[in-house]
Amino acid sequence: MIDAPALAITGATGAIGRLAAEELAREGMPLRLLARSPDRAPELPRAVVLQSRYCDLEQTRAALAGVTTLLMVSASEAEGWLQQQLDFVSVAAAAGVEHIVYTSAQGAAADATFLYARDHFATEEAIRASGMAWTMLRDSVYLDFLSLLPDAEGVIRGPARDGRVAAVAKADVARSVAAVLRDPAAHAGRTFELTGPEALSFAEIAATLSSATGRRIRYRDESLEEAHRSRAPFGAPDWQVEAWISTYTAIAQGCFSRVTDDVERLTSRAPIGLRDLVG
Repeated sequence: MIDAPALAITGATGAIGRLAAEELAREGMPLRLLARSPDRAPELPRAVVLQSRYCDLEQTRAALAGVTTLLMVSASEAEGWLQQQLDFVSVAAAAGVEHIVYTSAQGAAADATFLYARDHFATEEAIRASGMAWTMLRDSVYLDFLSLLPDAEGVIRGPARDGRVAAVAKADVARSVAAVLRDPAAHAGRTFELTGPEALSFAEIAATLSSATGRRIRYRDESLEEAHRSRAPFGAPDWQVEAWISTYTAIAQGCFSRVTDDVERLTSRAPIGLRDLVG
């Protein structure tokens, strides 16, 4: 058994894993940080860094030895990522992990319009069937991502119609994660929907970004055919393009419009809004 803390955090080099780890480290909690590239992991007091990649099951099995509570930050949405996640869940259960906290997606379901939410749901189901205690954190679209959407011409393009999205800041997700990890047993068997404070249309998002940046940003609603054409220059595989576009069609159908108070309930702080983030 590895001589390392029993609380493990995956994705320690990413925004959510890093921010959650930093918050818990400030409180003096011992942490086991799992990272694909340990040299990029934060240097935190009472933290042990181990290499762990979802695609390397033997390495994962060793890294999880002695872990009781595990934050599973969802893997990068690359080809084969669902199977890697399912394998990771199986290894975690076999390694004796008692409680797994998973960052999922708002609206996760077998028939979700947002295609990645189907894979998140499959991962959730595997976790529920594993025998481990669990907590699901279903994140809305990330608020931080919205400012990256305008192209070189200042246009946000996508088939979202006049749908609204209650996007959540990564910092609020990380604070919510930290709240659960402080007392996992109190949150066992619960699913939280993490959203921002309001649901915005893309016209409103464009107006807010324009005001904050001084740049003229506008939204152009696309047809599905136009959405495929505008994304063709990226050279991404068809499955990935379909997933990207499904973010917008899910918004058009209201799949991300629900606003909850779960962030505030977990963190005792109101969630960050777009104006706060970019202003």
